[in-house]
Amino acid sequence: MNSPLPDVPEVRVVGLPHVTAGFDLVERLALPMHLKVHGALDPINGERLAQLADDVALNGRGGAGFPFSRKLRAVASAAIRRGIRPVVVVNASEGEPACRKDTVLVCRAPHLVLDGALLAAEALGARTLVVAVTRDSTEASVRAALDERGLTDKRNSPLRARVVRTPERMVSGEASAVIRAVDGGPALPPGRRERAAESGVGGAPTLLSNAETFAQLAVAARLGPHRFGNTGDSSEPGTVLLTVSGAVARPMVVEAPTGVPLRYVLQMAGAPSMPQGVLTGGYHGSWLNAVAAHDAALSRASLSALGGALGAGAILPIGAGTCALGEALRVARWLAAETAGQCGPCRLGLPAAAAGLADVLGGGGPAALEALREVTGAVKGRGACKHPDGSARFLASTLAAFTDDLAAHVLGGGCGRPTMGVLPLPAPGYQDEGVPSGEKVVVDWTLCEGHGLCADIVPELIRLGPDGYPLVADAAVPAHLRGRAQRAVRRCPALALRIERTAPAALPQVSRKALGSGRS
Repeated sequence: MNSPLPDVPEVRVVGLPHVTAGFDLVERLALPMHLKVHGALDPINGERLAQLADDVALNGRGGAGFPFSRKLRAVASAAIRRGIRPVVVVNASEGEPACRKDTVLVCRAPHLVLDGALLAAEALGARTLVVAVTRDSTEASVRAALDERGLTDKRNSPLRARVVRTPERMVSGEASAVIRAVDGGPALPPGRRERAAESGVGGAPTLLSNAETFAQLAVAARLGPHRFGNTGDSSEPGTVLLTVSGAVARPMVVEAPTGVPLRYVLQMAGAPSMPQGVLTGGYHGSWLNAVAAHDAALSRASLSALGGALGAGAILPIGAGTCALGEALRVARWLAAETAGQCGPCRLGLPAAAAGLADVLGGGGPAALEALREVTGAVKGRGACKHPDGSARFLASTLAAFTDDLAAHVLGGGCGRPTMGVLPLPAPGYQDEGVPSGEKVVVDWTLCEGHGLCADIVPELIRLGPDGYPLVADAAVPAHLRGRAQRAVRRCPALALRIERTAPAALPQVSRKALGSGRS
């Protein structure tokens, strides 16, 4: 497909719809139609709501899969202990280019999401509700839904409800980044790990969960655990929302019961009958090879047992005609440029890992592969947020899933296939603060004398190798580092640095010097 996903792709259903009920009737369920389709919803007290979430095994649908009941009980306990009203936050920030399920829900069924959030707010005694969104379409839909319900942010309102806009960035959807944005700060992780249930928005205990999670909670509250459990796998009842893209005829969002074979959903979207691999869980997820993808079912347990991940519900097959490692390199470079720039594993490790994969593809041989494995291992478990871990998981899974391609690139002259760019990435011009500027730092190795000033000025992009020569991250310069990159260029005594525009339509060029000595 080689193009960004539309805001609201086609929606398909396997079996009977739960969260997408009514989508066949209207494009967007306004409040009157929402009530006709789903019916009214009575309040539920805190322990009964937590028990309901337990009974239907409701886990977070934003990626981590944390049990919702544990979050609910933790927030209630903290609020009682501290004597503070808690806050409820709907995280509809969907900054990953391969995910659209939450955008579809918020745009087409906003009141189902609000139902779940308001259930939780009533059960907890919360007086503040915040919905964090990423796009114009989701912001407009939520604001309209709040107006339809008469919910405002006025001081005298029994429940103050507001919308917060976050940038379209991978790291902006992380829980701590959303909380910072709600508090008026940058939508970036704070560089330290804190439990939102203890101290979140304004320091208050905060229940923050994904938009689909709240929608599933609203469905479970209406159906009850028995009827809800009649759909899907008994250990993970209900349905899941998936965004299916990559090498497919029609990118789409699919609602399917858990336990349905993954291959059935891939066939619906027009994926190759024998994909070379299927990326599960999105760009922080894991690859399945063709055999595993054929055997996998739509459940966390099934995907995990085969080495995959449900994650944020993104499913991306690739065909046999593209270079799998080249596809992974495009994503690795984008992930490196998405850094919050607040810890070494993220701002240094991810660009180095992307450069290492480029070196492998460029013919760097076993030494380049070993260097890549070392960098990826060093990143894992050391970041201040989940972005480094997720990116390292993606890279490690790539190396494990495509061993034949890897051998062809490391030991031979490459796999012989082009990189077709089937994995969706944002279009040029989507940038906000901290995202790629469309420029990169280039070193003229015939002039470089190894002074090292550049590494002092912008260590996020340039570090010194053992020989004192610079190792330059083979990734786009984030917009928030552009000024320092320009200063490094101006201060180079040997005039060996320059900044070049990257060609938007072309695939990135491989540089073998990315992890080399820096000498020509």
